Amino acid sequence: MRVNNQGIKVNLWENPYVAPTSTMYYDIHPFTGSHTVWLGEVPDYTIPEAQQIMLRHHQKNHLDIGVSGYKFDEVDGYDFWLWPDHATFPSGNDAVEIRQLYGLIMQDMICDYLKKQNKRTYGLVRSSYIGASNKSFVIYSDYYDHKGYVTALVNSSLAGVLWTPEIRSAKSAEEWIRRFQTVCFSPMMMLNAWASGTKPWSFPEVTDMVRDVIQLRKNLLPYIYTAFYNYDQKGIPPFRAMVLEKGYVSQEKMTGGELDDIKNPYEEQKRIEVTNQYMMGPSILVAPVFTGQTERNIVFPNGNWYDFYTGKYAGNGETITIKTRLDQIPLFVKDGAIIPMLSETNGANQENSGSLEVRHYGIKENTYLLYNDDGESYDYENGEYSLTELRVERKKNGKLIGKSKPLNKSKYNYENISWRWMTK
Repeated sequence: MRVNNQGIKVNLWENPYVAPTSTMYYDIHPFTGSHTVWLGEVPDYTIPEAQQIMLRHHQKNHLDIGVSGYKFDEVDGYDFWLWPDHATFPSGNDAVEIRQLYGLIMQDMICDYLKKQNKRTYGLVRSSYIGASNKSFVIYSDYYDHKGYVTALVNSSLAGVLWTPEIRSAKSAEEWIRRFQTVCFSPMMMLNAWASGTKPWSFPEVTDMVRDVIQLRKNLLPYIYTAFYNYDQKGIPPFRAMVLEKGYVSQEKMTGGELDDIKNPYEEQKRIEVTNQYMMGPSILVAPVFTGQTERNIVFPNGNWYDFYTGKYAGNGETITIKTRLDQIPLFVKDGAIIPMLSETNGANQENSGSLEVRHYGIKENTYLLYNDDGESYDYENGEYSLTELRVERKKNGKLIGKSKPLNKSKYNYENISWRWMTK
C-alpha cells in the first residue's frame, strides 16, 4: 500500500459478522451460530478451524495489501444488539460466555497473527475486559458524554485497559476544542467524524488551538511512548486514576440514602469519587475542561506540583481553583519530573530520532529511563531498542544539572539532548 511509504497506516472498521455475499461465507457457514447480527452470520471463533478461515480471508483481502489493523465494532456483550442468551453455537459453548468474550477473541486472533508476521498493530474495540490488558487495542463507545468519557478513561485504568474519549462532533467551537484537548491526552487521539463530517478545522475560531494541542501531543511522544513501555514491562497503566497515584487522598462525597417507602423504598447511598482528572505517565496530572467551565478544581496529591506551561509552583496536597483558558488544557507536573519532548522539527520516523528537549520541574533530583524503538515490529524483544538514563543532580553550589547516558548502543538513541529548567 503506497500510503505506508508515507508513514500513514490504514485500519479497517469491521463488524465481525459474515454477510451471505462474503467470499468466506460458504467456508465459515458450518461454524456459525443459530442467530445473526446485522444480517450477518456469527462465527464460533472458539473453534480453531473457524479462526483459520477468518485469518486466511483477512490476510488475502486486507493484510497482504498493507492494512495495519482493525476497529472491531458490535462486540459489546449486550444481547440487545447481539445474539440472545438462548442462541446455540456448534462448539456447544454457552451463548452468554461467547458474547462476553467475542471482543477479546477478535483481539487475540489479530494480535497473535500479526506478531507471527513481526508486525505491531494498534486498534479499536467496542468491548474488552481485564484479560485484554496485553493486547494492542483501545476501547471506545457510542456513548458520547464528555464528562462520562473522562470517567470511562479513568475507570478503565483500574482494570489495566485503555479507553479513548474519541471526538465525533460538537455543538460549538468551545466544545470542539475541549474535546480535542482531552483526546490528545488519552491513549489514542481519535477523530471519528464519519457521520458528522466535522474536520479539525470546521470551527475556524479554534483551528489554531486544535493545531497547537495536536503538536503538543506529538512533542510529548517520547514521554508517552516510554509510559507505554512501562505499561508493557511493569503493568503500570499509561493513563491512570488518581487513586493509583502515591500521596493522593481520595476525594469522595456521599449522595442519596434518604428512604421513601412510596417514591423509592430501595434508595441507597452512593459514594462519588473524583474522576475528572487523571495521571498521564509517571509525572503529568491532566485536568480536562468541559464546555461552559470558566474555572475548575484541581486536587493535588502530597508533594509539590508545578504548572506544566510555566513551571510555577501550583500546590501541595490541597485542592485549588483555577481560571480556565480556552487555548489550554490544565496540566500539572510533580516535583522533580523529567519530561522528554521532541523538538517541533522532528519527523515521525523513530530511527535516528533527532533532537530532544528534556524539561525538569521543581527542585528535586531525579532519574528517568527513556525508551525508544522502531515503533512497528517486535524486534525490541531481540534487543533492538534504546534505553537512555536522564538524570538531574545538584552540584555543590546548589545548581541543578542534567545528564544523559545511553545504556545500550542503538540506532534508536536520540542524537542531541538539551535541558530546559522550567522552575526558576
